[in-house]
Amino acid sequence: MGALLVGLLVLGGTAFRVWQVARIDDRTPADAIVVLGAAQYNGRPSPIFAARLAHAQQLYEQGVAGRIVTLGGGQAGDATTEAEAGAQWLVDHGVPRDAVSALGEGTDTLGSVQSFVASARETGIRSAVIVSDPWHSLRARTMMRDLGIDAWTSPTRSGPIVQTRRTELRYIWRETRALLFYRFVTSPTDVVSGSSLD
Repeated sequence: MGALLVGLLVLGGTAFRVWQVARIDDRTPADAIVVLGAAQYNGRPSPIFAARLAHAQQLYEQGVAGRIVTLGGGQAGDATTEAEAGAQWLVDHGVPRDAVSALGEGTDTLGSVQSFVASARETGIRSAVIVSDPWHSLRARTMMRDLGIDAWTSPTRSGPIVQTRRTELRYIWRETRALLFYRFVTSPTDVVSGSSLD
């Protein structure tokens, strides 16, 4: 019973933190705005991805950072990566091309974050505002901080994921499990070298 109680407390506490960080919109200036990838269809961002990109564009226009980095690899048979599709969307919507870069590596959140951190070390980026869906914010921020980047979050408030309470609860549950897996199953070596997490 004690172990069960502890488990429920950990689960509930993590879900609360996912919900709590999802509500934070920190627009403190940073070295870069980092957009986590999502599905794209032959170069056309999905509605979820487009909502993230539109929010990143807004942050750029507000002067939060002078560059936007899009992340996300591609699936087998894709003509382009999520990162490339996102970068092109931003350029097409008025962001200067020299202010946008795409890192099309990584098949999951951890892989994408690792790709960004490796590039950041080479280009001198030390801080980042992460743009993703609200419920994804805590896990992405945790991974980036674990890898040495000073990171905070400004999640999108539009798109399919934030439309209904039922959808929100489903994603909070999903992110709670994913974060606990990262914390308790992923080893430090996996974080440094690569792992398979959604």
